[in-house]
Amino acid sequence: MMFLPSKKDLKTALEVFAVFQWCLSAFIIGGRRLTCVRHWRLWKEYCDYFPLKLLKTHDLSPSHNYIVVCHPHGLLSHSYFGHFATEASGFSKIFPGITPYLLTLGAFFWVPLLRDYVMMTGICSVSQSSMDFLLTHRGTGNMLIVVVGGLSECRFSVPGSTTLVLKKRMGFIRMALRHGVALIPAYTFGETELYNQHIFTPGGLVNRFQKWFQSMVHIYPCAFYGRGFTENSWGFLPYARPVTTIVGKPLPMPKIENPSQQTLDKYHAVYISALRNLFDQHKTKFGFSETQELVIV
Repeated sequence: MMFLPSKKDLKTALEVFAVFQWCLSAFIIGGRRLTCVRHWRLWKEYCDYFPLKLLKTHDLSPSHNYIVVCHPHGLLSHSYFGHFATEASGFSKIFPGITPYLLTLGAFFWVPLLRDYVMMTGICSVSQSSMDFLLTHRGTGNMLIVVVGGLSECRFSVPGSTTLVLKKRMGFIRMALRHGVALIPAYTFGETELYNQHIFTPGGLVNRFQKWFQSMVHIYPCAFYGRGFTENSWGFLPYARPVTTIVGKPLPMPKIENPSQQTLDKYHAVYISALRNLFDQHKTKFGFSETQELVIV
């Protein structure tokens, strides 16, 4: 008798395929937005795989522009793609009148052909010229999403980690002041739970190679692994674990075209304080103890 898969089996297979095809193209990025692509059913299966959830703490007015700063980066930033490059988690219903632009490294745009696939979701370069254009030539109601820890944060992406690369990251503060747009902290609970990673002995041969490689190409090579196509197999797909992104309260910023270092330090401290408050307000709901704190490096 022929085996016929159940509806549940078919849905699970479709979810796995949705995540698999994104993992293949995660480093091939662009920015020609097509609304129909953002609404593909495939992205709904992608979000259901984990599942992903997007929550807001405050409404946003379409008469202003915003820079949302997301933490942590994780290994492949699965949640930020699902939330901001697709409509699968309901972005337009959660933030009506707001247009999101997920930003990534400009070097990813150099890869031909396949980059056009994800360009249609509206992903753009995180370069200064790109951000200047989006904040000055697209009117209002624009949300720029920056995962500020970047690839440098990958080495801290292990289950239970709350370590963020943020202490010396000033570019997003400078950009917000340059245009006088509000900064919004966002923290994702569960992003670092999606893969396991082998941590090599500090100072050892492999660890020295990792640091050398990062100094040459700004990418920290990680020995990470997750699951395969079946639930209990080994592979490079993320584990199917719940991931929730909390978008915090907008922090109004004055318009200062050329801020001094003192000014940058001042608003950087204000931002970190707001981020810590956001994390502390929600951490116990997602498995962290009351004493767990963010570690800023």
